[in-house]
Amino acid sequence: MKKKKEIIRKAKEVIKKEADELLLLRKRIGDNFVKAVEAIYNCKGKVIVSGIGKSGIIGRKIAATLSSTGTPAFHLHPTEGIHGDVGLVTKEDVVIAISKSGETEELFRLVPALERIGAFIISFTGNPLSSLAKHSDVVLDISVDEEACPYNLVPTSSTAVTLALGDALALCLFSLKNLKPKDFALFHPGGNIGRKLLTKVEHVMLTGSYVPIVTVTSCMKEAVLEMTSKRGITTVVDSKGKIKGVITDGDLRRLLEKKSDIFKLCAGKVMTHKPRTIKKNDLAIEAVKLMEAHGITSVPVIDTAKHPIGIIHLHDLMRLGIV
Repeated sequence: MKKKKEIIRKAKEVIKKEADELLLLRKRIGDNFVKAVEAIYNCKGKVIVSGIGKSGIIGRKIAATLSSTGTPAFHLHPTEGIHGDVGLVTKEDVVIAISKSGETEELFRLVPALERIGAFIISFTGNPLSSLAKHSDVVLDISVDEEACPYNLVPTSSTAVTLALGDALALCLFSLKNLKPKDFALFHPGGNIGRKLLTKVEHVMLTGSYVPIVTVTSCMKEAVLEMTSKRGITTVVDSKGKIKGVITDGDLRRLLEKKSDIFKLCAGKVMTHKPRTIKKNDLAIEAVKLMEAHGITSVPVIDTAKHPIGIIHLHDLMRLGIV
């Protein structure tokens, strides 16, 4: 189908044009970018991102990315700014002003107020010689040779470049602050990210009578009944209640291939020694990684004395959206 081929060709052309501009941006990363990162890193206030139109939309995304990676930021609409909202800005703040032309009237009308307040101004502009650039402390070049639009009008390549530059700023700051996944979780308490980074094993594990346990001297009939009633696995403990091994459905199938009368055996002769275990304070996502790495679907939870105190199942983790 000719139309189908033309659609695919056009889509690839747009993506290539934008990718080419991103590679050019990569070559322009230098001292000014470092100054911008340092200014935000040393900022005692907050980061205000301002832009109008498509620049404003991208600015909101940059502010959101900064905030979600540990750098407090918000978007200030230029028009609202010159009608009172500039009162939110202090001399301790850093302002990122976005304008492809560097001559956006609404934004440039805001700049004198920002200068009087004493905020540090970083401009994202495609024209380093523009009015905005001349009134900025640091200028970051977002110029593009060509928009992906066939008439070189619709902001496409330029918005991709601006967004990528904002991402680069945010993630460089994230790295400088040496934040860990647990810190990142604080900014994402909801949704899949929150569940993965905040849910601990103790929140998901089955406890009490749901924990499958037999002793090393238990007969296999008892072990099979325990496995059957408790989702295909049982822990095996010694006389002190410490875990020595596990028996799973897979162990049982492999045993039946070798022996015809398994009920003459005791659990200690059948169990898998040195089982994979986890602690209740570990993140549930670590249990997922453990299961994936070793091709298992359940992991016993043990205390510091190696007593089994719970069991965690892959299906429960999937149901809760941890996987």
